[in-house]
Amino acid sequence: MARNKFDVDEVLEDSFDVNQLKRLGNYIIPYKKQMAFVVFMMLSSSALTMLVPIFFQKIMDICIPARNMEQIMVYCGFTLAIAFYSAFALRMKIKHMSLVGQNIIHDLRSDIFVHLQELPFSYFDDKPHGKIQVRVVNYVNSLSDLLSNGIINTITDLCNLIFIVIFMFIEDVRLTLICITGLPILAVLIVFIKKRQRRAWQIQSNKQSNLNAYIAESINGIRVTQSFVRENENIGIFNDLSKNYRKSWMRAVKFNFIMWPCVDLISTITTAIIFVLGVRWILAPTPTMTIGVLIAFTAYISRFWQPINTLAGFYNSLLTAISYLERIFETINEPVEVKDAEDATQMPPIKGKVEFQDVSFSYDDGIEILHKINFTANAGDTYAIVGPTGAGKSTIVNLISRFYNVDCGRILIDGHDISKVTLRSLRKQMGIMMQDSFIFSGTIMDNIRYGNHDASDEEVIRAAKTVCAHDFIMELENGYETQVNERGSRLSQGQRQLISFARALLANPAILILDEATSSIDTETELLLQKGLNELLKGRTSFIIAHRLSTIKNADCIMYVDRGDILEKGSHEELLQEKGEYYHLYMSQYDFLKETENK
Repeated sequence: MARNKFDVDEVLEDSFDVNQLKRLGNYIIPYKKQMAFVVFMMLSSSALTMLVPIFFQKIMDICIPARNMEQIMVYCGFTLAIAFYSAFALRMKIKHMSLVGQNIIHDLRSDIFVHLQELPFSYFDDKPHGKIQVRVVNYVNSLSDLLSNGIINTITDLCNLIFIVIFMFIEDVRLTLICITGLPILAVLIVFIKKRQRRAWQIQSNKQSNLNAYIAESINGIRVTQSFVRENENIGIFNDLSKNYRKSWMRAVKFNFIMWPCVDLISTITTAIIFVLGVRWILAPTPTMTIGVLIAFTAYISRFWQPINTLAGFYNSLLTAISYLERIFETINEPVEVKDAEDATQMPPIKGKVEFQDVSFSYDDGIEILHKINFTANAGDTYAIVGPTGAGKSTIVNLISRFYNVDCGRILIDGHDISKVTLRSLRKQMGIMMQDSFIFSGTIMDNIRYGNHDASDEEVIRAAKTVCAHDFIMELENGYETQVNERGSRLSQGQRQLISFARALLANPAILILDEATSSIDTETELLLQKGLNELLKGRTSFIIAHRLSTIKNADCIMYVDRGDILEKGSHEELLQEKGEYYHLYMSQYDFLKETENK
């Protein structure tokens, strides 16, 4: 996938794939019984209301001249009964279709969210999170009215239109032909604006996506914004994106509003012609029409154009929905590149031997990050990975957890190719602490237990004590039950790292991966933490990435990684004796510390 930013529009589809509407239909099929019931109620109500104009015709042409009040009361009674039934049918429609529409929305949103859980890191690396969020929330919500009302209204109004035309022909063929002469003009208008309207809504969805992406980015980076006094610049960018969204919205709705005035105009013109001709035929020396027929036909005229107006509205909603469906199904169609092989087996209990065999990897085609990496970590070994920024240290540990697929080569754990085992059975036996310590909204107890839901409170507290988090947690207002916000904004970076550390340890992993786990912890806490880690790392294969070399001196093996390869490998003492890249890195840190102490 091409990398995208908040100020870059997504690619527009030139033509709409009708299979996407069929695919939407698959979400509707499970609710076909409820929809059939609603259609029956609405059609029966519509069929009965077709009789009302005939009742008025009978009253005007027969009952009133004959002064037959009893018959008039009968017709009025039937009309009232039909009105009550129509109100009941409408209530059933609102009740059932609101539920059906929201169920379909839930199913659709659930499918997107479930699919997002399975997509590889590369998908989220390449797309602003705000653009992903707008698809799950805004775009799906935009389909709500279409699914709750549009489909049923379209079915019932199409049938109503047929009913109305039949009754109109029964009343008077001449007036009916005059009435439907406006339809070809309307068809030409629809053909004219169809492509323009769809393109306008595609552009509008792009601008909405851009705006949402920037808002999400700005919220996540608000501390940096205020630290560098960038508020005015950010407001300017926001206003530009908002103006682009407003402009695209106004252009899109302009096409929507073209339809209804045109329908009303055609309706008014044909109705005026019918009145003129109808009155003329009534007042002719030899009348060919009665007043009752004209009144009844007038009632049918309004009912004739009402479903056409509704159908025009559905057409507008459909074109709007199409632009959103393209993005929704594009997300669901996104390939899950990192997934279980068809013949994948369960990973047996891990002992901890890890082998890289000629492993190469690249995030983008043609830009290789790792080139034919080879090493073997025996069970229970602690491997430290050091090197300059961007050398590929985090990439190595991400490949062990199979967050990405390798370009070539193999990664074996206990002799099992990790590409041949299920992801769940592999990752359940690993404890991973990322460089970015993410804290979820909830209690501290919930955050530590995130990787092991079956852990008891005592086990959670024991893990927190091991990583020296217990003391600061107990100083909070509610201890382990203290509520923290998303990303742990109430906690310091060091506190967030300690909680993430406890989370990783509680999983009791066979392989432990620590990516800059102590980068935000003060030296005093780090010394205390090291005592607990030394006990924890015994008998457990561990991979540690750290810039502070003092934390990895006791590692069984240290690998110096740069330019996509392992340039040096050995113990701390062995690498110092070689006086290579690691030696220069260690001495630069040592000299810096000595200089700091002297000051």
